[in-house]
Amino acid sequence: MTMLDRMRRHRNWLKWSLALVVLTFIAFYIPDLLGTKSAAPGQRDVVAEVEGQRITAAEFRRVYFAQLQMYRGAYGGSVNEQLLRQLGIDRQILQQLVDEQASLAEARRLGLDATDAEVAERIVTLPAFQENGQFVGEQRYKQILGMQNPPLTHTEFEESLRRTLVLEKFRTAVTNWITVNDAEVDAEYRRRNEKVKLDVVALVADAFREGLTASDDEVAKYFEGHKDEFRVGDKRKIKFLALDAQKLRERVIVPPQDVERFYNQNLEQYSTPEQVRASHILLKTEGKDENAVKAQAETVLAEARKGADFAELAKKYSEDDASKAKGGDLDFFSRGRMVPEFEQVAFTAEPGTISDLVKSQYGFHIIKVVEKREATVRSLDEVRAQITDQVKWERAQQQASDLATRLGPEIGSPADLDKAAQQNGLTTQESGFFLRDEPIAGLGPSPEVAAEAFTMQKDQVSGALRTAQGYAFITVTGRQDSLVPKLDEVKDKVREAVVREKAATAARAKAASLSASLKGAKDFAAAAKAAGAESKATELIARGSPLPNVGASAAADAVAFSLPVGAVSDPVVTETGAVIIRVIERQDVTPAQTTAGRATLREEMLSDERGRFFSSYMTKAKSRMKIAIHRDALQGTI
Repeated sequence: MTMLDRMRRHRNWLKWSLALVVLTFIAFYIPDLLGTKSAAPGQRDVVAEVEGQRITAAEFRRVYFAQLQMYRGAYGGSVNEQLLRQLGIDRQILQQLVDEQASLAEARRLGLDATDAEVAERIVTLPAFQENGQFVGEQRYKQILGMQNPPLTHTEFEESLRRTLVLEKFRTAVTNWITVNDAEVDAEYRRRNEKVKLDVVALVADAFREGLTASDDEVAKYFEGHKDEFRVGDKRKIKFLALDAQKLRERVIVPPQDVERFYNQNLEQYSTPEQVRASHILLKTEGKDENAVKAQAETVLAEARKGADFAELAKKYSEDDASKAKGGDLDFFSRGRMVPEFEQVAFTAEPGTISDLVKSQYGFHIIKVVEKREATVRSLDEVRAQITDQVKWERAQQQASDLATRLGPEIGSPADLDKAAQQNGLTTQESGFFLRDEPIAGLGPSPEVAAEAFTMQKDQVSGALRTAQGYAFITVTGRQDSLVPKLDEVKDKVREAVVREKAATAARAKAASLSASLKGAKDFAAAAKAAGAESKATELIARGSPLPNVGASAAADAVAFSLPVGAVSDPVVTETGAVIIRVIERQDVTPAQTTAGRATLREEMLSDERGRFFSSYMTKAKSRMKIAIHRDALQGTI
């Protein structure tokens, strides 16, 4: 599996990590957003404007490179800018910055602000500025800010925090009226947590394909009745001049002193801080009698010190949902990841020891230190090849960007593409016809190019557009409207569809004939086997779980969770054929479980509901705003 495949599989994580990085930089690392810059930037330094408020190239770069570092931390040093562009991360970051600025504009329209007192109150409650539950004091607070990378003044930080508070107030004002009642929460809790154990007889269409054919008449008849299934969408064909950074990279030479300089300037990237692996048992105090919780924690601690299995104690007593199922294991972590009280004990205790009770804002912890790793720094020789490759790529990107910037004013008509190519030792190419979401011959997956091609008019030439390999200037040379192709052009596809439909029909007919005998059978599995089918039993499963030889099926779920124990279903039509289900066991949710899970699930459902409403609200709000994105400025920022 390629790195790009791995990242695509984790798109949701990538999306939320991106939002986290952007929010973090808005809150802590982008004083430029606060209007505190000493001079207005030039137009080339502005990548977007929202209601007159500028988003600068410097702001964009800070978030972009922070996101790049986050991905490298998660996926390794092989993550590069080419991968990020293929995933469209640069466009996502810009959109996120625009959305945040739009939210601030709407907050201003509603008259929302944050007072000095509110800013001060938030500062003294931030864990980063607390020791032993108390604010560290103004002098230490300023020292901590000065230790950041890059350093922050207290004025910059406080103004950024003020904006964060405004955003929080705005979101609260817009969505706080949304509620979720107990009945809705309880119904959703039951839906998620009810489980069934099933016998499953799957009649898969592919098993009935042998010997099936489709005559020309059948193919023609099917095509006449299903023409829209074979409709081809709008297509475009383009002529383009590509500025390929990959080819430029092959000619880049990086002197040894530049590699050493890069290493020294980015030493933190090759350093691994001291790490500890620990397990813990947490007994929460929120909403409880603290003395009673402490007494219970002392009892559990005594058990642990008498030799009881720490993992089993964690599974039994811990109230940390994230680690409880893993026996309290928190894996390796570095300083700054845990609350100060916890961290102080974890990093000073010896491996194998069990701590005294540790009190934090969450409750009482019992910590077992498992292993420690000393801080390490990879040597220059270890990372020389990696740095050389990275610097080559960055310089090739810069060369491509500089060339795109230089050629932009020179390319105003389709004829200029050939002229620019000839003068710069390049060649123009022409793609075949492509759909909006298809890779483009000669460019590969290029969403920005495709989007532009489907909006351009005849004889227009684009500005420099980002591609996976660099930049491209394009002009549209052909258009093909959506159409139903002639039967001869898709005959093989139609024939396959006919055979597939015949196989599915055969599978469902077999299921129908088998259903009656299975309903009356004393031994479900034996009866299925006697009829030439196979029954497979599941474990206790929740809705949405894959069934043997079926996969996830909403239709099968609906039937399985509606039947009593021992009942056998009628045939259920699925995408792969049909399935017959027998319920072996049900595990219903008790009222006590529903009550216990209500608070956490309510917060999740509220967050989802409010998030959807806020997104809809902001879509309408942005439609009233003046928003400009300067792609020509963006192309030179990374």
